[in-house]
This record gives sequence, structure tokens and C-alpha cells, in this order.
Amino acid sequence: MFHSIYIPIGVPTFDQKAAAGMFDSSAAALKAIDEDILCPDGVLLSVAAVENHIKGQSADLAVVQNVTFANGAYMAAVLRLLDCPVLLWTPVEPVPDTGRLKLNALTGAFSAGNMLTAMGRPFSYVYGAPEQTETDSALKAVFDAARVKKAMRALNLLQVGHTPQGFGFGRALDGEIQKAFGVNLLSIEARELIDRAKSYSAADIEPYLKDAKGRICGLDKIDGKNVADFARLYKAYAEYVKENNIGALASRCWSDFFTAFGTPVCAVLAILDDLGVPSACEADTYGALSMYIAQYITGKPSFFGDPVALNEKDNTVTFWHCGTAPCSLAREDTGAVAGVHCNRRIGPTLEFGCKPAEKATILRIGKDGEGKFRILTASAEILDRPQQYAGTSMVTKLNFNARRFVEEAVAFGWEPHYAVAMDDVSDAVEHLGRMLGIKVWRF
Repeated sequence: MFHSIYIPIGVPTFDQKAAAGMFDSSAAALKAIDEDILCPDGVLLSVAAVENHIKGQSADLAVVQNVTFANGAYMAAVLRLLDCPVLLWTPVEPVPDTGRLKLNALTGAFSAGNMLTAMGRPFSYVYGAPEQTETDSALKAVFDAARVKKAMRALNLLQVGHTPQGFGFGRALDGEIQKAFGVNLLSIEARELIDRAKSYSAADIEPYLKDAKGRICGLDKIDGKNVADFARLYKAYAEYVKENNIGALASRCWSDFFTAFGTPVCAVLAILDDLGVPSACEADTYGALSMYIAQYITGKPSFFGDPVALNEKDNTVTFWHCGTAPCSLAREDTGAVAGVHCNRRIGPTLEFGCKPAEKATILRIGKDGEGKFRILTASAEILDRPQQYAGTSMVTKLNFNARRFVEEAVAFGWEPHYAVAMDDVSDAVEHLGRMLGIKVWRF
């Protein structure tokens, strides 16, 4: 369970009536985001009061608010007792009336930020009144980041097989991914799931066939043996995921599933996405983790694909892959249609363009030339466009110059696979990077 704590600090020499009002409205705003947040009865007016409020507590996020001015000793006390991400929040000073400052909270925030920096603790910062919509959105983004940071520490991420030659950018090491993100990495060979799939009878796979036919149009037009073998793979993956509490996976696809099994795994991964298990193909583990972050924050399946076309006139980048997008992302006028792989001509894969969305985010966890982790994020809109190429496609209109996005992403060595989240999560991703100590490139 996620635990947050509200630590409103101040001193008794400022306007206590104004401070009490600010405390009440701030606490209400925070409870609207996390109803279980631990709140004191009022502003904590001494270092001792701060210590009494948080002593013996554990938290996944501490919200420290200078309701009035308070010196750096208050923040030092917080850092001594809590080892968790910190959100520093400053309310707006009441309208001046030529009298004394009522709160002087902003000066207190400078003291708190200075102490955090001196202690080497990264933190998130929000400035704004609790009644403002922009403030609520900013606060929620920090909570989203803290929640996904905690969730990753309980995540079992499965690697099925290894990356194909030339795709090493997606390969992960267990100790490295755990150190950076808290993720537990599990690995099996693709043949283990293929052998499972081969063992199932026609009766065993009947429920999986029925479920797939409710999600995918036109399976009856695909070779019957391939459809049955696809259902076998679906059962093998779904059962392994359930047995091992898998929260995301990256699966090898070509060439093993074409050559050793005769049926692609694309549509299986698409269904797993819709079942809440983000699943990347080509064994791209960091692609799967990018999808997990996108899906965790939005509560919706994400797209996974390559940037394949730039349209400067529309300021768009088209993302595509060969048939593995979640069925729920298909355009309503077509649905998720069964097809055959664009290169191997074996099915079932998926064929559709993605439905539009006013807000989306392009997202990638990657590494720089020195092997250090970094995160790319870019806000966008998904346009109402039909299928662009054989497979599954999505046309994204960036909130940034699309040509510059392509040129800079290529020039600085970003990977060729991206997740696309079905909402604007760039703020949350930026806060997450700060909490993890990982550089964020925001376009």
C-alpha cells in the first residue's frame, strides 16, 4: 500500500489565522489525491512538532509545505527521519495590504530547497495555491511518479529469450535494472513457452480461442492451424504470467516463433497488453519497462513501436510495428483485424490504425553512450488517421517541432523503440526521473 505524509511547517510569529486557512485547504487538496495521506491536526510550529509527527513513520512520499516561513532546520529534521522522495510545496502569499507579510512561505521554501540540495537529496517542487487547477495537476503528477516508483520495487519483469542480433539496446541485466529501478528481472528461454504451447490439446485451448475471437476480427480468415497454435501460445504465456506474478514482459519474437513454432507471438502480446501486462516484442526489456510506466500512470494500455515516418507539414511522427498493438487501441471503424506478418506472411498478427487521443506521451527508458540510464518524454496528440502501413500504426502530432525531435533523438543515440502512453504523463515522468536520479530529456 502506498503511504504519503503531509508535513506543513511554520513558525508562530506569522498570521496564524491565514496559516490555518491555508492548512485546511491544502490538506483537502492532498486528500483528494490520496485519501489516506497522514495529516497532522494543524501547522507544525516547531522542529520538535515535526519530529513528533513523523517519528516512527515510513512513507513513499513526503509533502513538505512551508505554510509560513520556517528555517532549514525543519527540513533537516524531515531528512533525518524519512528516507523517501520529497515534494516541496509553496502556497501563494495572500494579497498584500501594506501590512506585514502574512505567511512569507516563499522565503521558507528557499531555505528548505537549500537544505535539500546541501544534503544531496533530489526533490520535486510545486508553487501554487491549493484552489488552482494547475496546482492540483502538478501535485498529482508527483504522486503518480512516487506511486510508480514504489510499484516498480514490487514488479516482476520477465525476459522471454534474448534480443536478436543488433538489438542489444533492449537487453537488461538483473542487478543493473534492480539497482536503478527496483525491478526484479526474471528470464526464461523462448523454447520453454513454445514447449508448453505444444503440449496443449484442442480442448485445453478452447477458452483462449473464444476469448481471442471476442477481441480480434477475422481470425476465421487465417490458416486454422496457425490460429490454433496462436491460442496455444496465448494459454502458455497467460498461465506463466499468472503462476509467476509477472507484471510486464519482453518477448523474443522473430525468428524463433516463425521457424521453431510456425506461428507468430504478436497477437498474444497484444492481448496481454489489454489484460494489464505490458508486453514488448523483440525482447526489448527497457521497452517493456517504458510501457509499464506508461500503463501504470494512465491505467490504459500503451502502444509500442518504431518511429518510421516524419511529416513536417503536419508536425507528426508515425510509430509502427508489425502487428502487436493492444486490441483496445484499434480504431472503432475497423476494430482489431487479424492479418499475416508483413515479412514472413504467417498469421495471426494484427492490422489496424490506432484511434485518436487528445493527449499522449512518447516515452523511452534508454542509455547514453557511457551506459548511464536516461529517460525520454515528449507530449503529443494521436491524430484520427487510418492504418498507415501493414501492421499496426499510430500518427502522433508532437507538442514540439517534429523534425527537431527526430534529428535530436537520432543525433544523441536514442533507441529505435518507444512506448506511447494514452495521456499526457510528461510531468510525472520528469518527477520520476528526479526521484530515481536519472536524467530526463523532455521534448
